Amino acid sequence: MRTVRLAMLGAGFVAEFYMQGLKDVPGQEVVVVWSRTEATARKLASRWGIPEVSTDLDRTIARDDIDLYLIALPNFLHKEVAVKVARARRHQVCTKPLGRNAREAREMLDAVQEAGVLHGYAETEVFAPAVVRAGEIIRSGGIGRVLWVRSRESHFGPHSPWFWDADLAGGGALLDMGCHCIEAARFFFGKDVQPVEVMAWGDTLYHRDKTRAEDSTLAIIRFADGGIAHLEVSWTSRGGLDLRNEIHGTHGAIFTDVTRGTSIEAFTLGSSGYVVEKGESDRGWVKPVPEEAFVYGYQAEMKHFVECVREGKTPRETYYDGYVVNVIIDAAYRSMQSRRWETISL
Repeated sequence: MRTVRLAMLGAGFVAEFYMQGLKDVPGQEVVVVWSRTEATARKLASRWGIPEVSTDLDRTIARDDIDLYLIALPNFLHKEVAVKVARARRHQVCTKPLGRNAREAREMLDAVQEAGVLHGYAETEVFAPAVVRAGEIIRSGGIGRVLWVRSRESHFGPHSPWFWDADLAGGGALLDMGCHCIEAARFFFGKDVQPVEVMAWGDTLYHRDKTRAEDSTLAIIRFADGGIAHLEVSWTSRGGLDLRNEIHGTHGAIFTDVTRGTSIEAFTLGSSGYVVEKGESDRGWVKPVPEEAFVYGYQAEMKHFVECVREGKTPRETYYDGYVVNVIIDAAYRSMQSRRWETISL
């Protein structure tokens, strides 16, 4: 098996989850981590045994011994870095959301297509084992034709300070988490079914002292076959990450819940340690999520992208998918302002 050599661009929250996912992927090696801050890069490298650190992006991209660049950076750096990597004709994977808006996502898509390089959109939701299994049931005809998808993701706000800045992030809760829900809906309906219009509401219900972006959103997306996707996202939910899907079809329904319906519960008077992503308490009744990197889809997506590089295959999630998601989100933001249905134009 040929070892696929990786460069990690970024050393923060996303990079940590990528490393957790990669540790169980055979035939790969992260050989360098780049960060704007050397101390941050060294911390990640020390924890995961990465042999080299760098703060020189151009030199890192210019290396000829890297098979795949993993872009695990803040939203406002995605386009700049992806275009640079593409111009160097290097394969790349980018975390969600692809761009801060559809225009940035389109520039990234155009760059990788012009360069003729592999590009993967790291949307964990559709690699999560529960979601993948739901998709298998749908494709087998188990619930008939999908009519309605309800997807929810919520917590009490992002880790990173920059994500509270609407200009740096590109938006609020909708851009942060709605991208997961939208791509889940596309996965359940089938990507050949086009989204045609969206109606959305958004407001800042709680975090007015932190952001001028929305911290809560409801949206309805209508698909060309008449199907409806209903998404709920919020930065106002206590108790850690809440991640659920419902898929209703003509012959049945499927329900996924990977953070509240866990296989373990505990009651503790002392500290129980780490419980769940964005968990707010480690005492009392707690529901730890075992092996989060597996449950959320990080391991599966990293394994998939590594195999695609080794075997020369097109990933099942590409920058085109990220672009479509950004187009839908842009339309949802327009709907928040117009208070009417807005057309999704691809």
